[in-house]
Amino acid sequence: MRSLDIASTGMQAQQTNVEVISNNIANMNTTGYKRQRVEFQDLLYQNLRRVGTTSSDTGTVVPSGAQVGLGVKTAAVYRIDQQGNLQQTSNQLDLAISGNGFLQVTLPSGDTAYTRDGTLALSPAGQIVTADGYVVQPGITIPTNATSVTINANGEVLATVAGAVAQTNVGQIQLAVFPNDAGLNANGGNLLSQTSASGSPVTGVPGAAGFGSVMQGFVETSNVNVVSEMSNLITAQRAYEMNSRVISASDDMLSTLTKLH
Repeated sequence: MRSLDIASTGMQAQQTNVEVISNNIANMNTTGYKRQRVEFQDLLYQNLRRVGTTSSDTGTVVPSGAQVGLGVKTAAVYRIDQQGNLQQTSNQLDLAISGNGFLQVTLPSGDTAYTRDGTLALSPAGQIVTADGYVVQPGITIPTNATSVTINANGEVLATVAGAVAQTNVGQIQLAVFPNDAGLNANGGNLLSQTSASGSPVTGVPGAAGFGSVMQGFVETSNVNVVSEMSNLITAQRAYEMNSRVISASDDMLSTLTKLH
């Protein structure tokens, strides 16, 4: 019976749906995390009577035909790039991006990764790095005798050196934007990498046209809405149960057939 296979694809689809929802909920406190949504597509159809075929020698045409669908499949898991809330941390190196753009990070391999996680610190060499110690491009070094650091909305890093009145510009943070943010590949660790689907990055100064600004002493929280996720979880659970009932009903029908003599 086709219904057994069809319902099983429905159960598998809802299992994927629950897994994505659970990942969203698990990352509700992850800095810069963007929630994900599953997109489904129907599978192939079996034509019992093909639409548009002639039904007589006078040229009459079958208006609708008879097609039986063979189930559902997971088409994509989209990342929703909605702005998260900005949470004050009072850490002078923390940065939140308000608007479009990603911080650029140099990985140990030499490749560039991208992140919205602005939880930053200083390395032993005085460079601005991520929580994993990866250097934030373009590799800004804070003087060892600096008493305070100011990062303005345009990404200029200004250090106040002991004994000096004026602040010293020690670097300029740049942001990267992509034609298709959803095409970036998630690597874990709050890092994303470029793919052929994302397009090539365009870099620019925070606050410029098409680029967000940065806010010192803040981080961007996850954009997960717990109430919405719990509602989606209940819906997915009910859909899973209904597909399982289809399998039970099909099993009962097969059982009835086996009892016939």
